[in-house]
Amino acid sequence: MPDWKDWLTSARARVQVQPRRPRVPFLLNGEVIGSVEPGFLIPFVHSGKPGGYCLLQNNGHSTWELNGDASAGLAELALELRNAGLTGAWRNELLRVNNVHGHQVAVVERAAVRPLGISTHAVHLVGFTADDRIWVQQRALSKATDPGQWDTLMGGMVSATDSLAQALARESWEEAGLQLEQMQGLVHRGHIDFTGPSHDAHGAGYLVERIDWYTCTLPTGVVPTNQDGEVEQFACLSCDEVLALLGQGRFTLEAGLILGVAMGL
Repeated sequence: MPDWKDWLTSARARVQVQPRRPRVPFLLNGEVIGSVEPGFLIPFVHSGKPGGYCLLQNNGHSTWELNGDASAGLAELALELRNAGLTGAWRNELLRVNNVHGHQVAVVERAAVRPLGISTHAVHLVGFTADDRIWVQQRALSKATDPGQWDTLMGGMVSATDSLAQALARESWEEAGLQLEQMQGLVHRGHIDFTGPSHDAHGAGYLVERIDWYTCTLPTGVVPTNQDGEVEQFACLSCDEVLALLGQGRFTLEAGLILGVAMGL
């Protein structure tokens, strides 16, 4: 029988994983915003487009740089990557693009962030009951990432227009039909930084993500209800039942690690 301790040990070793192949910095108007495999952008080189930007290799081919109108240039590049079959699922959702100091310099379509190694920001919510059971969700079987895997009560991306608090409120409603006012003892518990190879762009992508996570208690009678079609089902489980699913590898990496910390493991 698989052991949850073995799963957690393995999962903790996968939080910070190096790329499968070498990568070089990807710059936007002189500021590093991500990374790409050295030859990945060769088909998209251009010295000038109608939008007023260009994409070129610099410094003896050791970096790639996009110059010009930042968001417009990234939007055009994202479309070119999409047309070449090199993005994830297209969502028409814009995410922030930050420089190495954490300052926003542009926005970009979510589907293009992994191929370009652009960092993302997500939020998760762990929901307890008054008797120490845990609300979890099973991801919809149609999800592009981890379909059918178990997850925290809520997990979602912080969009370009969200503050962390706004993302928490929006995603809690969309995924679980919950208002923040219904949550007792809502508290920010910390964050986990993930890096690792991504399947996007036929394996040329790279994930760089910060996940901030919260815990709360749902009062008796408050039952999560999905609003956006991205959840297969919810379940209210004992800690032992959560550990059994962990041992079977049924939780996503992110959810399993967050739940492990939330349960004091």
